[in-house]
Amino acid sequence: MIPLQKVKDIIKRYNNLEKELSSGNIEPKFFAKKSKEYSNLSSIISIAKEYVNFEDEKKDLEVILQDKNNDPEMIEMAEKDLNEMKDKKEKYENELKIFLLPKDEDDEKNAIVEIRAGTGGLEASLFCADLFKMYEKVCSKKKWQLEIINISKSEAGGFKEVIFSVNGHDIYSYLKYESGVHRVQRIPATETQGRVHTSAATVAVLPEVEDVDIEIKDSDLRIDVFRAGGPGGQSVNTTDSAVRITHIPSGVVVSQQDEKSQHKNKAKALKILRSRVYEAEKRKKDQERSDNRRNQIGTGDRSERIRTYNFPQGRVTDHRINLTLHKLDEFLSGDIHEEMNQQLRLKEQNLKLENLN
Repeated sequence: MIPLQKVKDIIKRYNNLEKELSSGNIEPKFFAKKSKEYSNLSSIISIAKEYVNFEDEKKDLEVILQDKNNDPEMIEMAEKDLNEMKDKKEKYENELKIFLLPKDEDDEKNAIVEIRAGTGGLEASLFCADLFKMYEKVCSKKKWQLEIINISKSEAGGFKEVIFSVNGHDIYSYLKYESGVHRVQRIPATETQGRVHTSAATVAVLPEVEDVDIEIKDSDLRIDVFRAGGPGGQSVNTTDSAVRITHIPSGVVVSQQDEKSQHKNKAKALKILRSRVYEAEKRKKDQERSDNRRNQIGTGDRSERIRTYNFPQGRVTDHRINLTLHKLDEFLSGDIHEEMNQQLRLKEQNLKLENLN
């Protein structure tokens, strides 16, 4: 049973936003946020109103049923209407429950994804590159825009680290489930005795944040410039184009040297830094608010082993939901990534419903 006051609050908020938006007296920086909230409430408002009206309509029908002087046909119709209303109420209650589930305020944001080779040396760096290619294919299929921010290459075509941004619709709500340790089991090309090696890569998915989401003061930043290192290129080591930014209060440090322009490197470094500081603040608040998040999917814990990719057996297993798909090639091609993501979303939704109840 949903408290009636909660549903009335939805209607009240919707009406207040409607007045506010139609008045035109909203600061430009809040307009987009309030418009989104209004649009979100619009999807449930008719159900909320019917749910609130249910008790009044129920009383009216019960009056008809209790009055024995009424025509039997009228009583039969009232009984039928009441049963239909009860069925409707149950359906509406389920929809309202899902709507009232605690939402991640970052779900609608774009994302910054960081993949790093973990234990396993060269094989881990090759797996890091494989994961990047998988996300590249997922983005391509979903028509999301992927932009590489930084790549640190290793031997044989692997990556020590790759950082990229993904832009589109509700990106973070999809990609947040990828945060954690991804483990691979396969026979390396250099293995002569056919032994299976285990290596790993870590994935961190951060919501991409704007200035309005978090305030970072210039006085809290230490910016160092230095000459870019690395292979070849006439401009390498000739200008101070590389940038290192330290956020003094949190100790977060970001270095960027991919671009030849110091200005572009600084912009990219600030983009990553802003997201990392925001994530650290959010994590701290979530911990203070509730320990329930530990029981939920998609908390972004980078130390948690979330998935195993077993090449000899052609399977991928997600350990959070105990789901195994014997379609590893299709998964790495981005074809059935959605299948696992839907199961992760469903599991989290069910956990939230349990906590709500």
